[in-house]
Amino acid sequence: MKTHRPAIDDLLRIMARLRSPGGCPWDRQQNHMTLRFHAVEEVYELIDAIEAGDDQEIAEELGDLLLQVVFHCQLARERHAFDFEQVARQIADKLVRRHPHVFGSARATTVGMVWAQWDKIKRAEKQGTRHERASVLDGIPRHLPALLRAEKLSRKARKAGLLDDPGRPGNKTPRTRVGVARQLYRLAERAQAKGWCAEELLRTETLRRERQFRQRERRRRRRAV
Repeated sequence: MKTHRPAIDDLLRIMARLRSPGGCPWDRQQNHMTLRFHAVEEVYELIDAIEAGDDQEIAEELGDLLLQVVFHCQLARERHAFDFEQVARQIADKLVRRHPHVFGSARATTVGMVWAQWDKIKRAEKQGTRHERASVLDGIPRHLPALLRAEKLSRKARKAGLLDDPGRPGNKTPRTRVGVARQLYRLAERAQAKGWCAEELLRTETLRRERQFRQRERRRRRRAV
């Protein structure tokens, strides 16, 4: 009886062959740094496919994204750092560890409880390691698009009580989603008319706000001592 080898095994074998002597010249020239933005591009293509509701494209783009994972794992395997099995095992163990309400006896009946539990477990895992986060604002990827980075910073700052209330008197904020969307677009339009890059402007302002939040956080810690 013929047995079929798992497709992931074939993919790992193909990637190793592409990287081996006599393999593909382009693949053999790559390293983690040269590939780093390919993953970003694949994620955006996947988002396009999801928004289009095209299952065939979603499957294809997921495959392209998986290739990036396999490629980086092969590079790491060659330098004896880690391999695909370790990556898969780590994420499997992490999912079990951070869902004690599913795989253990903990209780979490709301999304808020799940997130609070996740953050608590995550902090405990990193405590005392070189990955420990000294600030509640740590952990936001530097290369996120400016608007996404601003949103993540605002969420973390609000959660930590470092953010001013945007609804206080004097802050004229649109009251609807459409109003906010139109205001965002008008701001981008105004920046373009001035010859400015809205992305760069927001990135710069987000960095300024982050410094401000970190100063508040440090002052609060000093008062608590």
